[in-house]
Amino acid sequence: MASVHLQSTSGFAQQIQARSHQLRADEPLSNGGTDSGPAPYELLLAGLAACTSLTLRMYADRKQWDLGLIDVRLCFSRDEQGREKIDRTVALGAQLSPEQITRLAEICEKTPVTKTIRQGTEIVTTLSQAKLEG
Repeated sequence: MASVHLQSTSGFAQQIQARSHQLRADEPLSNGGTDSGPAPYELLLAGLAACTSLTLRMYADRKQWDLGLIDVRLCFSRDEQGREKIDRTVALGAQLSPEQITRLAEICEKTPVTKTIRQGTEIVTTLSQAKLEG
């Protein structure tokens, strides 16, 4: 359904390929990185924000509702007990009825990435040693 390929030669800057798209990830200067791209948690939030907006737009298009600008803002936090939370704020530019707003809020809770994050996903890791030529 989705895959990426990442290669890193040194430092924290990462080169990521997703289909034909090139992305960068890095840590901010305060964490020892060069700040050449978003940090991993920012990329996670970006995926959730994009999925939220795309899903709302698809749903609204099918209903022929004009949403205007979709503005999605996300903030990841962790409290002193280690509990993690993502706050999601969605603002829509068009005037909508209370019923439409209620339905769109329900749709936000059903986006594919929202579901994946909420239910947790098994991660299976295989580690191997690359065969170096030389």
